[in-house]
Amino acid sequence: MSSTSTASLVDVELESGKPPRLRAEATGDAPAWAAEHRETLRAVVAEHGSVLVRGLGLRDAAETAAVFSKLATGLMTEQEAFAPRQTYSDGVYSSSKWPPNQPMCMHHELSYTLEFPGLMMFACLSAPTDGGATAVADSPTVLGALPTELTERFEREGWLLTRSYNDEIGASVAEAFGTDDRGAVERYCRANAIMFEWQPDGGLRTRQHRSAVVRHPVTGRRCWFNQIAFLNEWTMAPEVHEYLVDVYGADGLPFNTRFGNGDPIGEDVVQLITGVYEANTAREPWQAGDLMVVDNVRTAHSREPFEGPREVLVAMADPVRLEDCSPTVKVTTR
Repeated sequence: MSSTSTASLVDVELESGKPPRLRAEATGDAPAWAAEHRETLRAVVAEHGSVLVRGLGLRDAAETAAVFSKLATGLMTEQEAFAPRQTYSDGVYSSSKWPPNQPMCMHHELSYTLEFPGLMMFACLSAPTDGGATAVADSPTVLGALPTELTERFEREGWLLTRSYNDEIGASVAEAFGTDDRGAVERYCRANAIMFEWQPDGGLRTRQHRSAVVRHPVTGRRCWFNQIAFLNEWTMAPEVHEYLVDVYGADGLPFNTRFGNGDPIGEDVVQLITGVYEANTAREPWQAGDLMVVDNVRTAHSREPFEGPREVLVAMADPVRLEDCSPTVKVTTR
């Protein structure tokens, strides 16, 4: 594909076990290339759920932010973050601060919020020496591969996310809500269907009840859309889990997930979900300068363990409201 002609969908490289790929000839003006090929890239994502663009040669945060802005309908400010990020510019962030040796398993970004990104964009400025891929998995395929009895229960009941905020593990109250003013936090929680309780030590505990299966806002396809496995206690490394339970107690973990009726989700269920994800994972090692665009409702993404320096910038874009995705669990705000 040349930089002067609009690519057609036949230019997409499709290979089993790898995300769809497009090759761009480096022109020295990545934002101009993105503006010219915006509709093509978005069409590829609509068709395949994601695309990795190789050859743009993205070099720094400013250039990357310009590319993100050309491709998006609108960049979002992250709310309710589960881990800290560095902010490069409005709507442009580092990847979540997460131990390099620990995987971030498949999830849909901010699937526990009432408004979440319809589009995720990633740009690699520095590739790790080993590992660290941002892998993807097709959500309707994952839904179809999970046991019907399990998915029907989650459709019926939804899922619960419980969080205990502190200043040591995960995002703090200020990082998650953009403020540490109690009144402002409480107003946000009430407006976003989040149950909350302040602890004697000043910490905050929250619970939010969300749908596990939604319909894509454009295609109407049923999607397994949640962070049930990723934010569950059994996804943590055993030594990390043991430490956190010892320090904070079983009910004080920074985050955990449950069935919608409050029942614990067993380790066997988490292993089942992650196994289905793994069987349907597509991965391609990052190269410096790469761009990846992902439909956040149709396609889950992960971050694999890595060694060496890794700098991947992230933008959340094209906001979608949960109410526009036929949620199976009704939420009320007050």
